[in-house]
Parts: sequence; structure tokens; C-alpha cells
Amino acid sequence: MSVMANQYQAINLSQGFPEFEPPAFLKDKINQAISEGKNQYSPSNGLPELLTEIANMVHRQYQVHLADEQKIDGLNNVTITSGATEALWVAIQTLVSPGDEVIIFDPAYDSYEPAVELAGGICRHITLDAPSYAINWAVVEKTINAKTRAIIINSPHNPTGSILSQADLSALQGLVEQYNLYVISDEVYEHMTFDGLRHESVLRYPELFKRAFVVSSFGKTFHCTGWKMGYCIAPDELTAEFRKIHQFVTFCSFTPAQIAIAQMLKAQPVHITELANFYQQKRDVLINALQDSRFTLLPSKGTYFLLLDYSAISPLNDREFCQWLTKEIGVAAIPLSPFYPAEQRPAYQQNNKVIRLCFAKNDDTLLKAAEILCQL
Repeated sequence: MSVMANQYQAINLSQGFPEFEPPAFLKDKINQAISEGKNQYSPSNGLPELLTEIANMVHRQYQVHLADEQKIDGLNNVTITSGATEALWVAIQTLVSPGDEVIIFDPAYDSYEPAVELAGGICRHITLDAPSYAINWAVVEKTINAKTRAIIINSPHNPTGSILSQADLSALQGLVEQYNLYVISDEVYEHMTFDGLRHESVLRYPELFKRAFVVSSFGKTFHCTGWKMGYCIAPDELTAEFRKIHQFVTFCSFTPAQIAIAQMLKAQPVHITELANFYQQKRDVLINALQDSRFTLLPSKGTYFLLLDYSAISPLNDREFCQWLTKEIGVAAIPLSPFYPAEQRPAYQQNNKVIRLCFAKNDDTLLKAAEILCQL
């Protein structure tokens, strides 16, 4: 869709990347690191100073009330990866063997299933229903069988903007313990929850964390998706296995960026604590500007995405509608059907007319796009 947006000079609210620059402090520090000649390999696991600062951040955000022996140790539990997608891929390869089954929830980020299939595993899909896109844990338990190895969760959720609650994490922990499962928790939008809602990270739950990989992204947090800086947090034993694979995938990640992010986390932690308000303001600008449109707006509790139902506007399926919207109207959006398994997409498109907008854009961009959409 971004290619189409460029081709037709459409306002691009499709692909999930910010329109604005990373913090000036962060850019200064990466330029400084490059200028000072810090351009060679870093340790495979990540620079120790960055691993330590991540542990400090996790303590502030999620583990301040836990006993010391339950808190993560940066050197032993954190691994820097070339983006969250690498971390997800390595975690899946670490856990999944041929014939294993992994439960995922649709709509789902599109890297999960290919990574499971490359490991020889099979995805078991559970559909989340609009508008809440909440997980039915009774259905999850019925899906578990002797081959089930892991459950992949994503909160805040791409593409729906839903989030998991304490009750969800409690239910997940119960199933993990009862059926001896593992969890891969995709938390790349962890610092973007709205309306006072708390992000329920797996890192808050020590017993659940014992059987989990938690994946995060600096690209989302610091508006620098092109740097491809992610990380994975896991218990000692799982981290050791994770690192055995990671070292043969990318070996290590971008050294100057690691130096800059470590300094950013230490010197300006307020950026993270202010991120939710920053993106909530963006969400509200877009929502308010679309109030007079014929779209039905679905709830966005987190991420930087907003779903719109266009049933009152067009009979086209979501792919056709997004193509038409880009070519003829001048606004690029993302259809939701590609977030479902290929064999389910025709049935989904028959019954659903939902698209995704990204509001990680300047206010002028959002207002201009909304003005056009309100004319439909």
C-alpha cells in the first residue's frame, strides 16, 4: 500500500511507521557514536550498557513491586535483535519442532505463521470478533491438545488496537501451567495504551514469565523503525537457547544505535512515560475529525492504529476498497483480510468491511486525510 500511495500521491495512513523524526537527543547520540568510530560489531547478545538500561526500564515500568529474585537481569535475560520480527522468528525457532502446534489469534501480525511453518510447526487459528476483539479463553482451552507447544499473544494488538486485561493474563497463566505450554508475547506497542489503561506485560507476572519470550521494539518507541532495533526478554534457560539461534541469524545488531538508545534510556526516560499521551492525542485528533464521516469507528485502546468499518460507504471487499481509496480518493489504508489465513480470507471479506488507519502522523496529515474521508 505504501508503494501505491507513492505511485498515486495519496496521503499514506497505511503502513505502520511514524511520520515524525526520532528525538533530537537520540539522533545526536547516534551521530556522535558514528563520528567517534564506534562502527564495528557489538557483542552478539547486545552492548552490556544497553542490556542494563533495558533491565532498569523494565523495573520502572513493570517490576517495581516484585521481589529482587523475580526481576530480570539485563546480562542474562535480555538479547538485542535486528528488529522485533527477528526476535519473534528466533523465539519461534527456539520453541517449535516439526509437528508442534502454535495457537495464534486472528487477525494476526503476518510474520507469525511463516515462522511457525519454517520450523515445521502448524498454526491453530482462533478468530477474534469485532468490535472488542477479545479472547475467548474457553475456546482456547478447547483448541489445546497433546501437540500444542505455545500460544502467541499480541498486546496492544496490531491491527485491532485492543489490549489484554489482568483477567486475560490470569487465564493465560492458568492454561500455560495446566497444559505445560510456552508463551511468545509480542509487546512492541507496550508504551502506547490509552485512557488510563495499563499495559499488562507478561513481565508483571513472574510465574507466567518463567515460560515466556517477551518481544519489544525500540523502532516503535523512538520513531525509528528503519533502525531495526528490537529485543527479547526471557528466563535464563530460554535466553540461552534463544541466543544459540540468534548468533547465526544476525550475530549482532547495529552498534551505533545500541549506544545511542542506551544513553537515551538513561538520560531521558520521560520519553517513554509520555508516549501514551502523545499517541492518545493523535488518536483523538483523527477520531474527532472523522465524527461526521459515514465510517463506523472501532475502539482503539492501544497501538497507533484505528479501525474503520466502511459498510455504509461501499460494497467492495477490503482489498478492492483500499485500492480504490488510494487511486481515486487519495488516502492509503490497509485492508484487514491479509491478517487472516489465506483460506479464510474470502469468507472474511464476505462478512466484514474493515480497514486500518495509522495515526502515527503529524496532525496536519491526519486532518487533511480525515477531510477527504468525510466527503465519502
